[in-house]
Amino acid sequence: MAQVHVERTIAASPERVFDWLLDPANLTVSPVFRKAVWAEDSSGPGVGATREVTGYGFWAHEQITAYDAPRSYSYLAVRSFPASQHKGGTLTCTPSGDGTHVDWVSGYTLPARGGGKVIEVLTAPLIRSLTFRAILAGCAKALES
Repeated sequence: MAQVHVERTIAASPERVFDWLLDPANLTVSPVFRKAVWAEDSSGPGVGATREVTGYGFWAHEQITAYDAPRSYSYLAVRSFPASQHKGGTLTCTPSGDGTHVDWVSGYTLPARGGGKVIEVLTAPLIRSLTFRAILAGCAKALES
């Protein structure tokens, strides 16, 4: 299993950071995401809500599985291309001085027919830098300015 873990402290309140990170449209600050929206039949933020994320060469439908605003939310990719087994992701927002410490963890496995462990080793650093770190940097830029 590949695990991606990033942390960053952002100079904004937990409420603002949480709301920004939950909004699918903001995920497109990542250079690999082209579009991210709440699914048409989704109720919006909260348990059961579904985000549709499209990127260069992939797409995923992520369902919110736990929601404790403004502290944390968890999600699970319930469908994706290329296929993977998402083990879930959690973002936790903790007050830290005048800001918010964000801790983001996600795990996944890839089937052997898709390259399995070899591709996991190659993709984890890319996901860490081009998605998670890029999104947290975009959050900081939007909320700290």
